[in-house]
Amino acid sequence: MPSYPIVSLTTDYGLADGFVAACHGVITQWAPQARIIDVSHSIPAGDIARGALVLAQTVPYLPTGVHMAVVDPGVGTTRRPVAIETPSGLLVGPDNGLLPWAANALGGAQRAVTLTDTRYHRHPVSRTFHGRDVFSPVSAVLASGVSINELGQPLKVTDLIHLPDPRVTATDTELGCEVMAVDRFGNLQLSADGELLENYGESFDINGEHAVRGDMFAAAAPGALVVLVDSAGKVAVAINGGSAAEHLVVEPGDLLSLRVPDAD
Repeated sequence: MPSYPIVSLTTDYGLADGFVAACHGVITQWAPQARIIDVSHSIPAGDIARGALVLAQTVPYLPTGVHMAVVDPGVGTTRRPVAIETPSGLLVGPDNGLLPWAANALGGAQRAVTLTDTRYHRHPVSRTFHGRDVFSPVSAVLASGVSINELGQPLKVTDLIHLPDPRVTATDTELGCEVMAVDRFGNLQLSADGELLENYGESFDINGEHAVRGDMFAAAAPGALVVLVDSAGKVAVAINGGSAAEHLVVEPGDLLSLRVPDAD
């Protein structure tokens, strides 16, 4: 098996405690040659869907490597720790829906194992910190060239836990989307692929407010709504110079309707 130059980390650990540093330390001890790339440690605590989205939208732009992700409210329970092989890298983390979107973004899951071989774990293994004691050493040995086959029992990729598909409905007069994410600027990433906008005109009604269609934030007047395709290729709603999330009072999981004006 090839070695990999990088290990990326995506977690909900935050930076106020030493959790991230402990994972860095274990990876560095077990694979001193690997470069560590921090994707995000600001995933909302326990928000598996947000972690899955950030991971899936980031890994295609990283070097081929080992991508460790930990958003794991079920740590210490019967949920499985897993590793997944794809055509463009490896994924390591809990089997709770966090990894499959990223696997798809890397070309699809080809093989998976449950991490049952304790030779590749730190000891003793904490029941509350598998990120340090299971996922970090496993990621490190994978980066060093250990085969995924050595890590534990084979697992059918069809048996991996998957999150529900995001909701999208499209008619001639309305595009209904789930709010997938709100970024730090208050922009709304929606569940619909950007090409769906080609089926509609140059403006929308959103919660009774006018929104123009554009290709950048400044396509709308200051303080006005704009519908665009974001950098991940998804339909997004923003306000030029403001927070669309605050203005429309929505959050991830809510449904938002983009209606053709005067459609009624």
